[in-house]
Amino acid sequence: MSGRAQLMWDEAVTGYDFGPDHPMDPVRLELTRRLVGAFGLDRVVQVVAAKAAGESTLRLVHREDYIEAVKAASADPGSADGTYGLGTVDDPAFAGMHEVSALIAGQSVAAAEAVWHGDAAHAVNFAGGLHHAMPGAASGFCIYNDAALAIARLLELGAERIAYVDVDVHHGDGVQAAFWEDPRVLTISLHEHPRTLFPQTGWPEETGAESAAGSAVNLALPAGTGDEGWLRAFHAVVPELVADFRPEVLVTQHGADTHFEDPLAHLAVSLDAQRAVQVACHDLAHEYAGGRWVALGGGGYEVVDVVPRSWTHLVGIAAGRPVAPETAIPEGWRRDVYARTRQLGPMRMTDGRWPVSWADWESGYDPADRLDQAVRATRRAVFPLRGLLA
Repeated sequence: MSGRAQLMWDEAVTGYDFGPDHPMDPVRLELTRRLVGAFGLDRVVQVVAAKAAGESTLRLVHREDYIEAVKAASADPGSADGTYGLGTVDDPAFAGMHEVSALIAGQSVAAAEAVWHGDAAHAVNFAGGLHHAMPGAASGFCIYNDAALAIARLLELGAERIAYVDVDVHHGDGVQAAFWEDPRVLTISLHEHPRTLFPQTGWPEETGAESAAGSAVNLALPAGTGDEGWLRAFHAVVPELVADFRPEVLVTQHGADTHFEDPLAHLAVSLDAQRAVQVACHDLAHEYAGGRWVALGGGGYEVVDVVPRSWTHLVGIAAGRPVAPETAIPEGWRRDVYARTRQLGPMRMTDGRWPVSWADWESGYDPADRLDQAVRATRRAVFPLRGLLA
């Protein structure tokens, strides 16, 4: 296995653009790529521009009629068929939509192939992580589900155990749906509680089909959860399940919308806690998956202050060149930010909360604490199905 990480990048992914009033502004991708370059991380990873996913690959997850509907809307946005979730407020149709969505999917599929074949230990596609797309419908700013496609390709290549860990603020519903009946895929999603956030799924009781009982894990966190609670929840659930499952590949989704500045959600997590979970995922890959790690982006709508810093940390960790939280951000990048957005960029790679800390689950359970109640609900729902103590 090559020790060098791969960064999947093609400038054309910035064409994934729902329009000027949509929160998913592609400038977040452009600024992340520039910050990665400003720190010289693109010199210690192999930057790869993979081909777009072809139709046979897209059909590993998506229905043929849906792919045809996307292609039709891509050619003529005014004809978008709303029954497929296209042409909606969340997922407006735009010219070239099929091509750029397939390109993003192709980057994630190629990342999975590189890790599986040993061409890279780790591979990052921060343009990916579009985890809401369903087999037959667009949803939640997502057209093709690149995360599910990467996993499906790994299964096609012969993988028998794949763990997917999703720490986006929104439930990873599309990936869960794709593998609901497949015990070869363990999906774990930490997200804001469905009572208060789209897509209103991801309850602890969602544990997989009868044929795959315990293969879906959902940790629904109370609105307002901050660093200590978020990290306590992650470490109370994820490491034990991954250790038990012993995946051959770890696929992770790192939506940055858990951040306290994000305008579309209600958690209160800092950049420093996001970095701590990225480090934890890297360590889990090495401890239990032979180092094979595919890391994806996802949501994140504070596109200047949060997303570029969070995903640059992710690239640095995958590259074996982590950026220290206290590091000053290069002035040249901050000038680019102002020229591009007329906003002032952040000064450092930290929110001033490093090092972050949390209380281990083993330290005790408070039955009156809402965060502990959420963790307990997940452990009770899933752990016995996997032969573990709740």
